[in-house]
Amino acid sequence: MNIPYLSSAVAMWRPSAVRKNWPGVAVAIVIALSATFISSNYGGPQLLYALFFGLAFHFLSTDKTCQPGIEFGSKVLLRAGVALLGVRITVEQIASVGLTPLVIVIGALLATIGFGCVLARWLKRPVEEGILSGGAVAICGASAALAISAVLPQTKETEKFTLLTVVGVTTLSTLAMIVYPLLVNILGFDMTQAGIFIGGTIHDVAQVVGAGYLISNHTGDIATFVKLTRVAFLVPVVIGLLIVYRTKNGTTEIDAPPLVPFFLIGFVWLMIANSLNLIPMHVAGLISDASRALLVTAIAALGVKTSFQSLASLGWRPVFMLIMETFWIALLVIMAMLAI
Repeated sequence: MNIPYLSSAVAMWRPSAVRKNWPGVAVAIVIALSATFISSNYGGPQLLYALFFGLAFHFLSTDKTCQPGIEFGSKVLLRAGVALLGVRITVEQIASVGLTPLVIVIGALLATIGFGCVLARWLKRPVEEGILSGGAVAICGASAALAISAVLPQTKETEKFTLLTVVGVTTLSTLAMIVYPLLVNILGFDMTQAGIFIGGTIHDVAQVVGAGYLISNHTGDIATFVKLTRVAFLVPVVIGLLIVYRTKNGTTEIDAPPLVPFFLIGFVWLMIANSLNLIPMHVAGLISDASRALLVTAIAALGVKTSFQSLASLGWRPVFMLIMETFWIALLVIMAMLAI
């Protein structure tokens, strides 16, 4: 156990630290509530609204009263939200998909992350951007982007790229929800094949559900299960990145974070507990809602930390990477479906 790291984690929840962080956290909560209200009443992606509203309050990022809480929200609340995502999946759901879709999903997932790294090298961008964008496209969109960014080296460039990735995958996922049901009809896929394609290619869970059930209930069920399989691979991917970057940075036992961070342990425990039916359905629903609320608040805080100018400074290359990775994973799954 890394005692210094654990002590610093406990220190964040002391009364003095809570009082210091509260103003900035309150700002992020208000922004998150505003985004939720707009999304619930007028439609549209909740996370994207939270990000854009947060960007409008960038001037608070340098305010001495709000700055500690904004940092707390963008890091600690982010990890807590990712941990609670584990309650949304079970081992049985993943196993029920079958072996063939599992092989297709794993192959496309790994190939997309690898393709992201190659693209980053080709475009002369940091390889971390390829990992982050490729992981977001391959696994579960905005949630994966947030989880992966939490274990990559923390720099200003990484924070800006994370926000751009959240915007990009949310936008592309929404477009895919509209276009892909038409595409599977053109390709002549049956209801099961359509579910595998939609679940294996669309970035965010909500858009997968929307596109799948737009075709049929059977397609929606298959798409959801396939998508949950991709979500489950968030854990091994993040653990693998932790091992790689821990070794690369040459950190020691004293100054390094734990090999498996607490938010990943929480994710796995909740997934196991949900698989064993230890969590009542209504409690699981409450935990899932809490996870969403924490992620929306974290995105709002990340938005406050970033300006439009800093996002624009990243240029066209990150957007090109996301679009190409989206085409890549769709092409891989189509080729696999036509081959079987």
